[in-house]
Amino acid sequence: MKLNWGTSIVIAFALFMTFILYFVFKVQSDSQYDHEMVTEEYYKKELNFQGQLDKQQNANNLSEKIAIESTENGLQIAFPKDFDFKKIKGKVSLYRPSNQKLDFEIPISLSSSNLLIPKTNLVDGRWDISIEWEYEGKEYLNKKEINL
Repeated sequence: MKLNWGTSIVIAFALFMTFILYFVFKVQSDSQYDHEMVTEEYYKKELNFQGQLDKQQNANNLSEKIAIESTENGLQIAFPKDFDFKKIKGKVSLYRPSNQKLDFEIPISLSSSNLLIPKTNLVDGRWDISIEWEYEGKEYLNKKEINL
């Protein structure tokens, strides 16, 4: 059977479209290529935006700020030393932009003015840290990006 150039071009386009569609369907159906939203309840979080700004301003007005640093044991969060650590309540949220399954929250439970998050809970790479805490009825919010 002899093919002319017009038939060959149509066959080439059909094969190319089949090739592209194969990869589109593979990416859409394979759980390895998850396309989840960045935040589950995005619009609900946006309604609380002014409250977050107020909490961040409270944190910025502190004379001694929260210090977040990576140590060999893990991630150390140092609260202001002039605060009574027993009265500090809140939570630390660690958000992994590249993988939602690694996100977690821990409550703030202090035995000194420092909080240590063990390195076993953390994977190397970028983490967005959000510390929402309260001291004597005043709320604070600290956010930081850190690379481990």
